[in-house]
Amino acid sequence: MNLKEIYKSKVITAEQAAAKVKSGDRVVTGHACGEPIEVIAAMIASKETYENVEIVHMVAMSKSEYAKPGMEKHFRHNSLFVGGNTRDAVSSGRADFTPCYFYEVPSLFKEELPVDIALIQVTVPDEHGYCSYGVSNDYTKPAAECAKLVIAEVNNKMPRTLGDCFIHISEIDYIVESNHKIVELMPPKIGDIEKAIGEHCASLVDDGSTLQLGIGAIPDAVLLFLKHKKNLGIHSEMISDGVVELVEAGVITGKSKTIHNGKIIVTFLMGTQRLYDFVNNNPMVEMYPVNYVNDPTIIMKNSKMISINSCVQVDLMGQVASESVGLKQISGVGGQVDFVRGANMCFDGKSIMAMSSTAAKGKNSKIVPFLDAGSAVTTGRNDVNYIITEYGIAKLKGKNLKDRARALINIAHPEFRPLLIQEWEKRFQAKF
Repeated sequence: MNLKEIYKSKVITAEQAAAKVKSGDRVVTGHACGEPIEVIAAMIASKETYENVEIVHMVAMSKSEYAKPGMEKHFRHNSLFVGGNTRDAVSSGRADFTPCYFYEVPSLFKEELPVDIALIQVTVPDEHGYCSYGVSNDYTKPAAECAKLVIAEVNNKMPRTLGDCFIHISEIDYIVESNHKIVELMPPKIGDIEKAIGEHCASLVDDGSTLQLGIGAIPDAVLLFLKHKKNLGIHSEMISDGVVELVEAGVITGKSKTIHNGKIIVTFLMGTQRLYDFVNNNPMVEMYPVNYVNDPTIIMKNSKMISINSCVQVDLMGQVASESVGLKQISGVGGQVDFVRGANMCFDGKSIMAMSSTAAKGKNSKIVPFLDAGSAVTTGRNDVNYIITEYGIAKLKGKNLKDRARALINIAHPEFRPLLIQEWEKRFQAKF
């Protein structure tokens, strides 16, 4: 058979695809904006035919109806990164959370969590029969490579991204054709606090640096203050719309990168149609699986590597909690530690943890004597380098416990500094 005939022989409806799922199967879905929405919707509609189907993924951008109350008999969600749509299910016990560094997720699927079915979303095949994974390479490609059965939602609106980002139609068992718009993530609102934090972060970025940026208002605010920089590069687990503006302004060129010179290296994408149009068939952007992009030993090869991430709390020893509030799991480690360690292993790298000084509309300090009881330590004190709030920069690396606590107090919100100073004086038996 020729390629067109092979393709046609694999095409089924979303309902027929859902029927391929059996009770007790472990189903891994495409990540974030690459989630195969139509097949999952068909599975929800067929819920009465299932018992105990395990659905595994990181961030979900759709409704995640399999995690809603009343679905317990049919589905069990196993989250590797808790998102807004699955947070309640995990906290109430209807779903599970499995901790894992992002770069190690592919090995998880090969060993501890073998994959029965991979549900993926890809582009229309090219003339050679290859489909691009589009906006979601990360763990999606490795999951498909080790799954017993691969069901692909082939979407003619998926941008064709390049790099190690392809699957041949011969490796796909069933195809569901779709044309729905790729899920978009709208830019967050950036206020004065985020701008102040962004300006502090940008002050640590030298010309020729390679950046990893997380997601949210603070990373986007950092980009606002980089417009006077030269020859910046990107090696990041993801990018959003702000990067496009800096490429178009000639700020991000990648010309100083020591590996993948001139290229933007990412593993997944979350943004608006502007970002998706930018990456489509763009040879400047290359996507690789997460076990390559987020591997600290790969990250460290970039000169002047800078990681910028956010967190929930920092205690006076410099321990960082980024994924839980007490016992409540609100997200996951994601790639934070991957990039913190990669940047620290780079001889001229910098790892930055950026956050507003308060939470709950100013009622709580994010710099605290002790992390909330039950909180997971995401980034340990030995890994932490820079902590930034709107009040300044605290460099912790190389400082003793007394000095790092003092530096953190100096960037805490002024309203909470007296209580933090009392704790400092009690702890260290000295005057602040």
